[in-house]
Amino acid sequence: MNIHTTASLDEGRLNALMGTVLNEIGAAHNATLVIIGEKVGLYRALAESREPLSAAGLAARTGAYERYVREWACAQAASGFVGYDETTDRFFMTPEQVAVFADEESSTYLAGGFQALSAVYAGEPRLAAAFTTGEGVGWGEHCNCLFCGTERFFRPGYKGHLVAEWLPALDGVTEKLERGIRVADIGCGHGASTAIMAEAFPNSEFVGYDFHEPSILEAGAKYRAPNLRFEVARAQDFPGTGFDLVAIFDALHDMGDPLGAVSHIRAALSEDGTLMVVEPKAGDRLADNLNPVGRVFYAASTNVCVPASLGQDGRAALGAQAGPARLGALLRDGGFSRVRTAIATPFNMVLEARP
Repeated sequence: MNIHTTASLDEGRLNALMGTVLNEIGAAHNATLVIIGEKVGLYRALAESREPLSAAGLAARTGAYERYVREWACAQAASGFVGYDETTDRFFMTPEQVAVFADEESSTYLAGGFQALSAVYAGEPRLAAAFTTGEGVGWGEHCNCLFCGTERFFRPGYKGHLVAEWLPALDGVTEKLERGIRVADIGCGHGASTAIMAEAFPNSEFVGYDFHEPSILEAGAKYRAPNLRFEVARAQDFPGTGFDLVAIFDALHDMGDPLGAVSHIRAALSEDGTLMVVEPKAGDRLADNLNPVGRVFYAASTNVCVPASLGQDGRAALGAQAGPARLGALLRDGGFSRVRTAIATPFNMVLEARP
């Protein structure tokens, strides 16, 4: 097929599109440099320095090779990830850059999320083949940098919002947690969300379930507390009943049979129990999600979430931008009569479902 477009090209729109694509290519290249900056300690060294550093000074602090460090720093400055003082030819980080790239305890720390991109690029041939066959690409079929990167992307938001804002937005749940209840965290991955709750509420008992055994082993090794344990189990048939709170953090849309999971959770809850579903922020229409946050989640959904669901029984493939109306209908079909959006952040929405 011959495609001829030159006669109808609008030069202004073409230049704008080319600018966007060039920015994308630069972003893709710089993603690897963010990972390297973390591994080598370049961001941390800049953040901890009391004054701007030359490339030689940054190399000396990190034990890295100066010529590599200078090119890395130039790329970071061009991206706006670090600052550059032309008069002294030195590099530095603003407080905002530190919060995003260097401070892992910051609720706005995002550098860890780049780690998952290694798995995305490594898995591209398998995903391309799946586009033609319709087969899934299982969660466990990716290299483990996906699992680590996923936790590191979501953990800062959980740490910043879960105990302080999300749980208090649920009807009476914080008070129950303080007194002592049984809690299940479904699809817990490496266990960050479960451990954050367990630390905040020592009188309650927490169990994290995930069908991916390597993640459960990692969670058990990383987080230890008397009121906390991790077990391998699927969302649609995990053991136990009488839970007063069940939580699903950014995992419902990855499940092959989310309706089966919700129905099983309803049966496992106490009559006055609560299901908390944390999902990526989304509107109900595609047009609502054509923004930077939706762009990230649609891309991640195409690369990881939809293939993971298509690789499981049920093959529901909700996707990471399912939206509150579709999720609410799913929760009601699963046996919950009261569903509402309890609270939202720029990245997440928290749904509360009650029997």
